[in-house]
Amino acid sequence: MRALVQTVSRASVTVGDEVVGEIKDGLLVLVGVTHDDTAAKAAELARKTWELRILDGDRSASDEDAPVLAVSQFTLYGDARKGRRPTWNAAAPAEVAEPLITAFVEALRARGATVATGRFRAHMLVESVNVGPRTVLLEL
Repeated sequence: MRALVQTVSRASVTVGDEVVGEIKDGLLVLVGVTHDDTAAKAAELARKTWELRILDGDRSASDEDAPVLAVSQFTLYGDARKGRRPTWNAAAPAEVAEPLITAFVEALRARGATVATGRFRAHMLVESVNVGPRTVLLEL
């Protein structure tokens, strides 16, 4: 699993005309799943995300009780090493990825996080205002 973690002053996900998830002063987390990922990896990635000391003053979201907007992002497993058109072969199919994204979100919530989400398999508009900017790629 991979998570691209960004500090944001605000972030939202819109599907059609509906805002389906939004946060203020927290973390926008784009999450990708590959073929051999497991619920245990999802839980570990959630722990690392929640405890990542990326906020001001070397603090974590858990220290600040900062909200998280988690968005499924299969394109984190895109591979463009052989040309200009990426392949998505390393991304897990939706039927594998969706339960693991759900496990990631549930693991964050079990740790006390307030979590908003995008909508799986939907065409989403993701808007964010980065702080810093600070961006970290976590990978298991």
